[in-house]
Amino acid sequence: MTVLSVWESFFPPEAGAEGRELTEAIWLDDMPTFDGYVSHELIEDLDDAGHLLVVSEWASREDADESLRIYSAHPNAQRVNQLVTRPRTRFIGSRVRRTSCPP
Repeated sequence: MTVLSVWESFFPPEAGAEGRELTEAIWLDDMPTFDGYVSHELIEDLDDAGHLLVVSEWASREDADESLRIYSAHPNAQRVNQLVTRPRTRFIGSRVRRTSCPP
């Protein structure tokens, strides 16, 4: 069973563009190189462009945790942590239900 790793970041207006660029680089370029990475979705708050949510899917909790342990020293992760207005949050969850409307 796969797990979801959910990250939430809040960037101030003056750092919003850089924060989004770094977040995209982390998830488009770097995370796919880790064992167990499956996919991700980057969501931007329509009312606050500096508020980002990433929902990523991993083969296991161990894979998600290992990527965090290894990647935390990466310059992109360090820079994102410097830019946010409050510490980023992360939780690991499981999908309870996924539904979609037919086309």
